[in-house]
Amino acid sequence: MANTYTCIYVHFVFAVKFREALIRPEWKDALHKYITGIVQGNGHKMMIVNSVADHLHMLVGFNTHQSLSELMRLVKGDSSEFVNKNRFTEKKFRWQEGYGAFSVDYHNFDIIVRYILNQEAHHKKKSLREEYVAILSQNKIDFKEEYLFLDISGSNDELIQ
Repeated sequence: MANTYTCIYVHFVFAVKFREALIRPEWKDALHKYITGIVQGNGHKMMIVNSVADHLHMLVGFNTHQSLSELMRLVKGDSSEFVNKNRFTEKKFRWQEGYGAFSVDYHNFDIIVRYILNQEAHHKKKSLREEYVAILSQNKIDFKEEYLFLDISGSNDELIQ
């Protein structure tokens, strides 16, 4: 539509199924490039992507022609297929169901970029669960901790969508 302007940044967080530490340093750059291609191929702008062994963060300049859920379905489904096709892991690679998507104010953009870039150092002090609960709390999102993640036994519900 003519004369429609948007500036929407979304910080996405999603975990490897069962929070298993499957993302390895030797292939994570290939994963990041592949996910960047999916994001940009769908008309969005990848601002930054980074991961640690059990989860991934990305900051996207979001184009409103597509829903968040559709983009995440493509990113997670296609990137899982990419990892499995390239046999980066001995086990079947899957992302946990669901994701976190948080709006980012333009004035906080640099703070979020630094936060995503420094994931390795950050997770020497905080677990994924601690980090995720903090993000949910900072964004004033009501949640129940028992519903956040599926554990290895399958006894918890999936990650909140």
